[in-house]
Amino acid sequence: MLMPKKTKYRKSHKAKRGGVATRGTTICFGSYGLKATTACWVTARQIEVARRVITRYVQRTGKLWIRVFPDRPVTVKGGEIPMGKGKGSVDHYIVPIKPGVIMFEIEGIDEQRAREAMNLAAYKLPVKCQFVGRDQLN
Repeated sequence: MLMPKKTKYRKSHKAKRGGVATRGTTICFGSYGLKATTACWVTARQIEVARRVITRYVQRTGKLWIRVFPDRPVTVKGGEIPMGKGKGSVDHYIVPIKPGVIMFEIEGIDEQRAREAMNLAAYKLPVKCQFVGRDQLN
């Protein structure tokens, strides 16, 4: 799964939620993309599952770009632990997604197959998404 090789600090504060994305909102590499329409935290596992669904559906033809990277640690304390005693250990990594971010891009396949692959990947993600083409960005 995706995770940073090295971080400056092992643990971080919680990410602020809300707002609209200003960066990563246009298709740069491929012809078609999957754009988030709501805000949510997406974990490294969810990104990996969506990537596997896309590559399996297109049968490894074309090229896929993952435009988001989970670099923010989420800490969890074990169950039945009383209050206090410090911050928990790092459990997994997330990427905070804002509305308008292009999460995946694909190229080298026709629009119908790309649309179906992105819809299958959108089922696996906790954020509402829409399929966009290079010419139909709003």
